[in-house]
Amino acid sequence: MIESISAMFSYSFMLRALTVGVLVSVCAALLGVSLVLKRYSMIGDGLSHVGFGALAVAAVTGTAELAAAIPVVVAAAVLLLRISENSKIKGDGAIALISTGSLALGVMVISMTSGVNTDIMNYLFGSILAMSDSDTVISAVLCIGVLIAFLMFYNRMFAVTFDEGFARATGSPAGTYNTLLACLTAVIIVLGMRMMGALLISSLIIFPPLTAMRLCRTFRGTVICSGILSGVCFVLGMFISFFCSTPTGASVVAVNIFAFALFSLIAWVKVCRAKAALS
Repeated sequence: MIESISAMFSYSFMLRALTVGVLVSVCAALLGVSLVLKRYSMIGDGLSHVGFGALAVAAVTGTAELAAAIPVVVAAAVLLLRISENSKIKGDGAIALISTGSLALGVMVISMTSGVNTDIMNYLFGSILAMSDSDTVISAVLCIGVLIAFLMFYNRMFAVTFDEGFARATGSPAGTYNTLLACLTAVIIVLGMRMMGALLISSLIIFPPLTAMRLCRTFRGTVICSGILSGVCFVLGMFISFFCSTPTGASVVAVNIFAFALFSLIAWVKVCRAKAALS
């Protein structure tokens, strides 16, 4: 077993994938707590489709993928907030409008050129081989930047998450922090698409917070538990993917599903014991 693990870490692409994957997973989980509590968790799914469209155009035109996709997805995140806040199209409607349009654009661009490109398929379904050395450095730097920003504005994020109306009443620029949250999410979505794929990246935002909420009762506890859980699940998913030759993204999601079921079972047992103690 130890020899197999050593063999796994002997591959440079595995080290790159683990490094970036853990950083992306932790960032996605931290941001996901606020998104889930604000009932805006599907923004990850919408932005991933926007990212797919941007990456498709970048691949066809020969533009650097990350440099092209990140600004587009950040702009889409800001646009989503503006549409939701200032028009009759709210929440899930705005997400569906932009995400399906972007996905259709990406498919049309590919079909009008050379057909389905292998790199684009990797973005759609994920591939641990997609990370180059330069991509790893850029992704690590951006993830660390996201973590720093989240920690710096943690109290503001907390206020906007639980009572946005009160935050606005006290003079806090709630709109600015909502925009910051959306922009940070957009960056993480683009970075995570390399391994998880556009169809599964939103799972890193949704599953860990929901799992942590099964047992945690405070915002800080949920954030900490969610971040740790997300990193552990990604590592376990990578192990399963390597040893069982299964897709990376699907393996990580499978581990997250198992963790959610386990935490739900523990929470149910705790409730049953509490009821038994009262009776």
